[in-house]
Amino acid sequence: MKKIEAIIRKTKFEDVKEALLAADIEWFSYYDVRGEGKMRKEHIHQGIVHETKNIERVLLNIVVRERKVERTIEAVRKAAWTGKIGDGRIFIIPVDDTVRIRTGERGDLALYNAEKEML
Repeated sequence: MKKIEAIIRKTKFEDVKEALLAADIEWFSYYDVRGEGKMRKEHIHQGIVHETKNIERVLLNIVVRERKVERTIEAVRKAAWTGKIGDGRIFIIPVDDTVRIRTGERGDLALYNAEKEML
């Protein structure tokens, strides 16, 4: 299992959400976040100066089985892409185990009920 954390532009959140659902990713959590980076570039849009550090962001947390890692990454990457500085980052983190609190199921089985029959 892997945990995929993606920091994306808030304006691309709906596109990414639709892409994840189309990629059969059934559950994820998200948070509004702010951060600071080394890259500080200003751009002008409709006469207003914007700094890339002030772009509103969303942090997505997604835990998936190994077989869904690449499709999840590609869904986020393609849907979040604008081609401009500040598009975001994707982090892939190993997950040792997971436990479903209600049933006590562990590992892959604890992630999604619908996938039990696919094992």
